[in-house]
Amino acid sequence: MARDGDDLETAIRRAIDGKTKPVGALGRIEDLAAAIARARRTVAPRIEGCSLTIFAADHGVAAEGVSAYPQAVTRQMVGNFLAGGAAATVIAASLGVPVRVIDAGVAGTPIEDPRLISRRIGPGTASFLRGPAMTGAERDRALEEGGMLGGQPVGDVAAFGEMGIGNTSSATLLAHRLTGVDIGELVGPGTGLDDVGLARKAAVLARASARVPGKLSAGEALAEFGGFEIAMMAGAMIGAARVGKLVLVDGFIATSAALVAAALDPAVRGAMIFAHVSAEPGHARVLAWMGADPLLSLDMRLGEGTGALLAWPLVKAASAMLCDMASFESAGVSGRQ
Repeated sequence: MARDGDDLETAIRRAIDGKTKPVGALGRIEDLAAAIARARRTVAPRIEGCSLTIFAADHGVAAEGVSAYPQAVTRQMVGNFLAGGAAATVIAASLGVPVRVIDAGVAGTPIEDPRLISRRIGPGTASFLRGPAMTGAERDRALEEGGMLGGQPVGDVAAFGEMGIGNTSSATLLAHRLTGVDIGELVGPGTGLDDVGLARKAAVLARASARVPGKLSAGEALAEFGGFEIAMMAGAMIGAARVGKLVLVDGFIATSAALVAAALDPAVRGAMIFAHVSAEPGHARVLAWMGADPLLSLDMRLGEGTGALLAWPLVKAASAMLCDMASFESAGVSGRQ
């Protein structure tokens, strides 16, 4: 903790600068360490573990041709997650990170698999081109279920991923309505739309946004344009932060959930560490609007929590630097003259 007479910020800076290295020599790892210490409110934030929770759900707007893949892929990828064959589960296994897969609202009948956690709100949202994606009651239940999942004691760091055909469309409209950034600057190819498909997607989103004129609160925007997996992820971020966890924010869709979460509970923003900037064009714009400085830039655009997982070793290393690295005083090393 901070010494008597010091505020936390001063104590963090003193602790980092007092390590056996030239001031600033560890670059952005020092910035990350400071962010972790700030979030945990201690100059020695011991981080013991990370978990990944993947939320899966379908979107009614997928019927409007906004994705390069059919809606059935959501359900198929849930099976792939459970079998350990997806990018996120392979990366998680390589890092020793446990994974939970949540059915937040996959289309069709409920998936029967003991490895799957069912928190189904419904068999996918309605098409937000024609009306609200979900009711207020559905939104509130998704946030509540997510909050309970996020608050469960599985590691000190919570990473969240998603799967849902059509969910970059939902993320785009949430970002547009909550930041004011133009749809044209946010819309991207998602799973790989060509130029014709991208133009169709942009037109659908513009029409959907025009359906609901005027300013919307985060809760209103979530009901109008969100997805069950995005709402549940936003709730999970809030729940994780409230029990003292760090929240590793993944790509564009996870950042749209973070945007909602921070609007609903501004205190959550301090717990967020933004893992990477994705190749989805809108992601950099939303990160900039949030004042976020992502750790990595790897031209990724997969989602699933993959970018958050790759940032986890950096978080662990930054914590170890603060907790285990000697100071000039403790090591008997001469400091700068």
